Amino acid sequence: MWAYFGKINYMKIGSIETKNNIFLAPQAGVSEVAFRSLCAWLGAGLTYTEMVSVKGLYYNSKNTFELLRRGEEEGLVAVQLFGHEPEIFKKVIESKILDNFDIIDINMGCPAPKIVKNGDGSALMKDMGLARKIIETCVSVSPKPVTVKFRKGYYKNDDLLVEFAKMCEEAGASAIAIHPRTKEDGYSGVTHASDFEKVKRAVKIPVIASGDIVDKESLERVLKAGVDGVMLARGAVGHPEIFMELSNKKCEEGEFTREEIIKTHIYLLKKYYSDERKIVNLLKRHAMKYVSDTKKRKDIALSSSLKEIEEILGVD
Repeated sequence: MWAYFGKINYMKIGSIETKNNIFLAPQAGVSEVAFRSLCAWLGAGLTYTEMVSVKGLYYNSKNTFELLRRGEEEGLVAVQLFGHEPEIFKKVIESKILDNFDIIDINMGCPAPKIVKNGDGSALMKDMGLARKIIETCVSVSPKPVTVKFRKGYYKNDDLLVEFAKMCEEAGASAIAIHPRTKEDGYSGVTHASDFEKVKRAVKIPVIASGDIVDKESLERVLKAGVDGVMLARGAVGHPEIFMELSNKKCEEGEFTREEIIKTHIYLLKKYYSDERKIVNLLKRHAMKYVSDTKKRKDIALSSSLKEIEEILGVD
């Protein structure tokens, strides 16, 4: 049983109240059901699914529907959708297939070429009218809060943060998550607290910070900018206990060891996936970060079975 110590920052997103303001960000191939469950268990106040294609859902893609799996150990979960056709968003939401989730989040920030070339993700920052229509459409048919995640802009010198944030608020979004890099920046350079601060001053809806939050120091830096919450992405891979550290969550029996956390991660992967190849591929992304030894990382990369990885990690 968990007990909390220290200040807990609750957060309201529409009708939803989170237990704290430290969230797991949506990450392709990372924030699947097992890892979300692990992070929720360790203290994440809200988790996000991987990006889910609304068109894939609309056309009943089996692989896309796999991303909608939800775990019984999870707390609050937001489903993150991507696409660029308002009518498709409308039909998918009206179909009730997303009813198992607490929040509907729209991705307007992904910089991946395969996403952008179809007019999705951060490509929507080049067409604010279309972006507004998508948000308004989702809000008009969704019984759940609708949120939006976006970047600083598309082109290198763009700074659309305030303008885009105001548009999202006017369109009916219950909260926004901002990553203050442009699409052309990718993940290079550093994020600046001043970007979060100016957005927070410009809107009344909750603002969630994304980007370069990896420890208590970086958390404090962005919280001082006045944001309502933060989401961790790369900082949580191989280090899911960061949610326990940042949310001041403690266990009555003491903090878990790294070995216990890894064992729990593997247990959850086995629980939700029956295909060992799938489990191995998902675990490798994290296992490479669970160890610092270069040889062990190489061995994990070359491993082909779960048993091999468990032996390398010392948890077999």
